[in-house]
Amino acid sequence: MKKIGILHGMESTFPDAVIERINAMGLKDIQAERVLIDIVSQSEPTDYAVIIDRISQDVPFYRAYLKNAAISGTAVINNPFWWSADEKFFNNALAVKLGVPVPKTVLLPSYERPADTSEDSFRNLNFPLSWDAIFDHIGFPAYMKPHSGGGWKSVYKLNNAEELFKAYHETGQLVMMLQEEIVFEEYYRCYCIGGKHVRIMQYEPRNPHHLRYVVDSKPSSSQLLKTIEQYVLNLNHALGYDFNTVEFAVRDGIPYAIDFCNPAPDADIASVGKENFDWVVDTAANYAIERARAQKSGQDNLTWGTYISKAVLKLSPSAEAPKVKATVKTKAPVDKTPVKKTVAKKAVAEKA
Repeated sequence: MKKIGILHGMESTFPDAVIERINAMGLKDIQAERVLIDIVSQSEPTDYAVIIDRISQDVPFYRAYLKNAAISGTAVINNPFWWSADEKFFNNALAVKLGVPVPKTVLLPSYERPADTSEDSFRNLNFPLSWDAIFDHIGFPAYMKPHSGGGWKSVYKLNNAEELFKAYHETGQLVMMLQEEIVFEEYYRCYCIGGKHVRIMQYEPRNPHHLRYVVDSKPSSSQLLKTIEQYVLNLNHALGYDFNTVEFAVRDGIPYAIDFCNPAPDADIASVGKENFDWVVDTAANYAIERARAQKSGQDNLTWGTYISKAVLKLSPSAEAPKVKATVKTKAPVDKTPVKKTVAKKAVAEKA
């Protein structure tokens, strides 16, 4: 008998429904349950052939447990090693290489120096940053957000440079990215399970949370949906995620991937609606069973993306984003914050 476990936190509707769905099949070789953790001893295998991870991004102990389980053959959905390394700025760079449109984005150093560093730790950082060139490249309005994600925490919409510097002061030691605003006519959120099952859902992020999947208009074309589906598959194959969501903002008929690092995506019936909920429960249950039956004890049963495996990653130079030229045409707004508190305005003074 192989066991499928679900590791989760406060959410209930999705984990409970997946467990119920699997066990209701009456399979002689498979059963499902909530993961129960007691003693975690190094290199010792768990009782689970498959674990669906819904919470380790918030609990480092769980992440360490999953890595230990994986090295003894548990198929963890999603790969805890890649999930630990992944972040949204890298995802954007990878999307460019894959030819998937994304908003123009630049990386910003943390406003405050990380703990246990000094000004000398940043002698490789140009001071000041070429702010005018950055603003010319990204434009306003723009969005500033943490480069590693964080569930819409510390996300700012900025209309000008003054607003940017004011918001920047509030971000502390977070590494941020500044991103072009995509004014969209259509928006889609897409589940991708197993790198092959895609559900495209119309989505309205400007609605209250419980109404975001309620959209009156129909998709503008079937070709747009085909393009979105292919982009979803391309991104998830490269990233190696078994369970993820990808969001697209459509501007002038072009779908721009806005957010595609969601390895524990919302699947609550109250927010996604019954039809989407039934699809994700059934698809996740069937995929977990497929992985359990394919699992081989003691072997690596994780999914690794093509970026890591180098199997089919195709670099597309023509899709490269335009380079930002660090030439100052006008005097950039000056951040008046004292130098000692900020990396962004760090002065580098070399002694002879």
